[in-house]
Amino acid sequence: MTDGAYIFLAGASRGVGREIACCLREQQLKVKALLRTEAARAELEAMGIKVVIGDALNVGDVERAMLGDEPIRAVISTIGGLPKDGERADYLGNKNLIDAAVKAGVEKLILVSSIGSGNSAIALPPQALSALGAVLAEKEKAEQHLIASGLTYTIIRPGGLKSEPATGNGVLTEDPRVAGTIHRADVAHLVCLCLDSERAHNKILSAADRQMLYSNFEFEELTLS
Repeated sequence: MTDGAYIFLAGASRGVGREIACCLREQQLKVKALLRTEAARAELEAMGIKVVIGDALNVGDVERAMLGDEPIRAVISTIGGLPKDGERADYLGNKNLIDAAVKAGVEKLILVSSIGSGNSAIALPPQALSALGAVLAEKEKAEQHLIASGLTYTIIRPGGLKSEPATGNGVLTEDPRVAGTIHRADVAHLVCLCLDSERAHNKILSAADRQMLYSNFEFEELTLS
C-alpha cells in the first residue's frame, strides 16, 4: 500500500469509529476523519487526526473531503443510524463514500455493517429482525453497492455492541449463522487487522466475542496472519 497516504475514516465521532481512530493512531497511521459537526473535532485533532467537516449524505462534501491533494489508501466507514433517525446514512451515506473512493482510486474500503444484514439474517431471532428491519435493509444495500463497485473490500458485521474495554477475544468468521456480543474496542482491533490483511480481501465477515456467542456450534474462524 501507498506509504504516507491517509486512512479516510467516516464515523469517528463516537462508538466503533472513535475506537478505530484510536487504534489507527496507536499504529502511527495518518488518518483523515469526516465529521458531520464540530463536536468531536478538538479531541480528534489532539490525537493528530486531520478533520474535514462534511455530511456523508452530501455528495459534494464527500468528494471534496476525499478527492483533495492528500492520497487516500483506504476508507473505513462505520456510519449508520437507528430506526428513529429518519434519513439515515446506512445506505446513501455509504454509497457516497464508496462512489468517491472509486473516483479517488482508493485501494480498499472496509465497511462496518451489522449481523442480521444479508445472509446473516439467519443468525438473529425474528423479533430482532423485525425491530431492525429497515436499518438492516439499508445496510445490505450498502454492502451490495460496495461489492459491485470494483473496490477491494472487507465487510465486517459485528453483533451486539458493548462499550467496555477490549477483551482480546474478538473473532471473525465467514459463517453467517454466528451471532453474539462484542465490545466496540475489539471490533476496532479486528478492523485494523483487516486493513492490510490479504486474507480479509473481498470477504463478508461476522464479528463476535468467542466468550459471548449466542449459540454453541462449531464454526471456522478467519485467521488474518
